[in-house]
Amino acid sequence: MTHKPHPIRATLDVEVRYAETDQMGVVHHANYIVWFELARTRLCSESGFHYADIEKLGYLLMVTGVESRYHRPARYGDVVQVVCWCDRLGSRGMRFAYEVRKDGERLATGATEHIWIESATGRPCRTPEPVRPQFERLAGLAPA
Repeated sequence: MTHKPHPIRATLDVEVRYAETDQMGVVHHANYIVWFELARTRLCSESGFHYADIEKLGYLLMVTGVESRYHRPARYGDVVQVVCWCDRLGSRGMRFAYEVRKDGERLATGATEHIWIESATGRPCRTPEPVRPQFERLAGLAPA
């Protein structure tokens, strides 16, 4: 039997702010994407590299796609948990997956696709060597 790797997950608590809601007090759909980014940044930090450190190395992790699905609304005053993990790691890019929950109930799910870019040239490149082992560990492809 083959052991399926378990990616490392980062969880972030977000208190829904009034500015994130519509007149009915329901979170506007675009704010979930912002929450995804917050959780993704937390996950990158847990790899040992804050995203700003990756940029200082001369690389960007450009978003090439976003998907989200809304199951139940979050509302003003709720505290939600945003979970992020590396769903797929390729030679030039990666996919992060997300789940937003409140009291254990799933409110939203989503994913973002990314590709590595060399800052100096603006061209796609392979996963940078300095960060590859850390992202392999996040994806569950290397020992923790």
